[in-house]
Amino acid sequence: MRAAVYEGPRTVTVKDVPDARIEHPCDIIVKITSTNICGSDLHMYEGRTSFETGRTLGHENLGQVVEVGSGVSKVKVGEYVVLPFNIACGFCKQCEKGLTNYCLTMQPEPAKAGAAYGFAEMGPYQGGQAELLRVPYGDFNALRLGEDAAERQVDYVMLSDIFPTGYHATEMADVKPGDQTIVYGAGPVGLMAAYSALLKGAGRVWVADHQPDRLRIAEEIGAIPIDTGREDPAEVVKEATLGLGADNGCECVGYQAHDPHGKEDAALTLNGLIDAVRFTGSLGVVGVFLPEDPGGAEAQGELEGQGKVAFDYGLMWFKGQRMGTGQAPVKRYNRALRDLIAGGKAEPSFLVSHELSLDEASIAYEKFDAREDGWTKVVLHPDGPSA
Repeated sequence: MRAAVYEGPRTVTVKDVPDARIEHPCDIIVKITSTNICGSDLHMYEGRTSFETGRTLGHENLGQVVEVGSGVSKVKVGEYVVLPFNIACGFCKQCEKGLTNYCLTMQPEPAKAGAAYGFAEMGPYQGGQAELLRVPYGDFNALRLGEDAAERQVDYVMLSDIFPTGYHATEMADVKPGDQTIVYGAGPVGLMAAYSALLKGAGRVWVADHQPDRLRIAEEIGAIPIDTGREDPAEVVKEATLGLGADNGCECVGYQAHDPHGKEDAALTLNGLIDAVRFTGSLGVVGVFLPEDPGGAEAQGELEGQGKVAFDYGLMWFKGQRMGTGQAPVKRYNRALRDLIAGGKAEPSFLVSHELSLDEASIAYEKFDAREDGWTKVVLHPDGPSA
């Protein structure tokens, strides 16, 4: 089968690799029809992680079931399914609590928790930027889709990660109808957080970034854009709220945050969020902060290279704010979000800028990593781009 394989920093090659196959009675094999490039994939692409060469990338995957193991009873061959990026067993202590993002069974390292497709430090699993994908515990992990799956797969593939992750940020931030919410980052996750806040009925949603193309999309969905190259988001929000700040906010950038001049500062958006949100407000942080950044120490400094950030805990404590962090437990949200899409209440494909064939993965990574104008979200189709 063909797959997008990591060959080293900023090098992805589409090549033939062994076909995915059933390895456990509860496995299913999915023929991938849509797979996204995620901002988190860039951490591996840029060489900032311990991701091994020769592995297939891709954790945002949707496709059609072509084979099931002898232990699979629910999922059927021929069904379209979308796969949470979290690979979970469904029966460990964490999964029984609904914390499928920290599954103990699928993570082979006893001192760690959580597994994912094609992702550093999250198990040995191959990614789905390929023609076929092995899905462990298919009955538990695969979310079956309706009759409109083939026609609307660019919407539904967002259920694998980005839509639930953005929604998770708003859940941790406790966004409620009428709230005033600030989102740092207008990348795909930030746009999904803003979209989720609007779906929840937030009164005003600001989105802060310095990329004009992404800010335009934020405005198109009903958010208020703030260009960080021209204005301080915290001051903009305070001025609009009698000096108090937003009710809550989401951090959707992570440790690769950088100012409009390109200087990286891992705590930039985190500190901005603390400043912009009012006393006793809630913060939802889904931007990735890795425990170690072997490729980023020179760019960011020794502290950030060790996975540490100098964020303003004193101000956060003084303001009595609460912070939720971590990867999204996709299964907690994906069924309800699927039904919003099916019912015509949500169309997360609004952020997709490019649909390309799998063979174009190398150029797609290059353009997306460079933040080229107009490259906001890329969907790869192993059978070629959809009409």
